[in-house]
Amino acid sequence: MSLINTIRNAVPPIHREGYPFIAAFALATIILGWIWAPLFYVFLALTLWCALFFRDPKRVTPVSNDLIISPADGRVSHVGRVTPPAELKLGDKPVMRISVFMNVFNCHINRAPVRGKISRIIYKAGSFLNAELDKASEDNERNSLVIESEHGDIGVVQIAGLVARRIVCWSEEGDEISSGERFGLIRFGSRLDVYLPQKAQAVVAVGQTAIGGETILARFDDDVNLPLIRIS
Repeated sequence: MSLINTIRNAVPPIHREGYPFIAAFALATIILGWIWAPLFYVFLALTLWCALFFRDPKRVTPVSNDLIISPADGRVSHVGRVTPPAELKLGDKPVMRISVFMNVFNCHINRAPVRGKISRIIYKAGSFLNAELDKASEDNERNSLVIESEHGDIGVVQIAGLVARRIVCWSEEGDEISSGERFGLIRFGSRLDVYLPQKAQAVVAVGQTAIGGETILARFDDDVNLPLIRIS
């Protein structure tokens, strides 16, 4: 029994969004492996990758309304002030934007960076440029959430990339959401942008590895205490 529990703790659960894709890869593995044996191992590796892509591990989220938590796993690709996309209605003055780029090996579950109420959700069709490019914020297909927090409105934008062809958002306008709570995912490779109020202070640097639901991207108070955690 202890061995089973050890395995369960070591292997992260798979999100239900991934089941059809994993099943398709597994079926292809069996059929193509029957036709030509070497293909079995190729598609077995792809099946394992697909399962890894849709993993949904538990995360320990710091509990403080003064913290902005990373909405995704990946690499911090931008920290600086830019004019937010018009659809967010966050004004026409530059605000702090922190971007997290997800490659095809990162966990792609997206989490809320802050506690609050989702006031708007805006989907916009677009291109599928490399999500690391700065112009992807304006040109690529994207889905945006505006969260009303006690520090002001915060924009969270799911951006499709070269490989991504499907943005998924489970939340709806009017929902109350907690920091670190899952709200969507993107298939397969993409970026998350977070637009912050003027008084927010970034505490990450470009190139840093972020863990969704755990890494602190920015904060509103220089004297933040972290006495509590939440596992979800």
